[in-house]
Amino acid sequence: MHPMLNIAVRAARVAGQIILRGFENRSDLTKETKGVNDYVTLIDKEAEQAIINKIQQSYPDHSFLGEESGETHGADTEYQWIIDPLDGTTNFIKGIPHFSVSIALLHKGRLDQAVVFDPIRSEIFTASRGQGAQLNGYRIRTTKPKDLSETVLATALPFKEKAQFGEFALSLNRIFRECGDIRRGGSAALDMAYVAAGRMDGYWERGIKVWDIAAGELLVREAGGLVTDFVGNNDPMYKGEIVAGSPRVVQSLVKHLK
Repeated sequence: MHPMLNIAVRAARVAGQIILRGFENRSDLTKETKGVNDYVTLIDKEAEQAIINKIQQSYPDHSFLGEESGETHGADTEYQWIIDPLDGTTNFIKGIPHFSVSIALLHKGRLDQAVVFDPIRSEIFTASRGQGAQLNGYRIRTTKPKDLSETVLATALPFKEKAQFGEFALSLNRIFRECGDIRRGGSAALDMAYVAAGRMDGYWERGIKVWDIAAGELLVREAGGLVTDFVGNNDPMYKGEIVAGSPRVVQSLVKHLK
């Protein structure tokens, strides 16, 4: 395992322990509202700080971009860690056991290392650029369905921008008529990890943030998949929209999303 990936895995596990303790004591949670249908808890903040502290023990000069703490610049700006300490906070608050820790490392602007950790199932998805993707140490690959009729897809409703639901519903209707079925899990990082592991055949979402998808993007690419924006461009990380899956699935989804 790459040394930086090893540190990311350790950081994700430390955060996972904090999240599990919080999940077992949700009656004591204090949540804050960041925006419309957008929540944060002290657990999110504690987990993010624990991740940063763990990484800084080995790499004190690296930079960070965290969902809760924002962007901090270290002396070594070639390396930036992108962190979502608790992807699926609403599920966490409601007691739905489906959320994750997401950590990605950019090296000179390119995705280099990725970890998505599901602390409930103790599943850790990892990827290093050019080295493939793994689940708990075993190689994973995306599926290769012949067409959308064979697929189970993942997506998310535009719950923060409900005015966009009309446009979303039109594309959803077109995709649903062709695919096998659709799921809505509530954690973008896990959706992409599941695509990488072949549990889902494809995924699309709009209104997404870079910390939600950075680790997942590398996982899918290293598992043999394709990641684009809604018009098929291959650099979606900062676009606020994403399509992921095998090349054939992505091509079919983009056709309905353009």
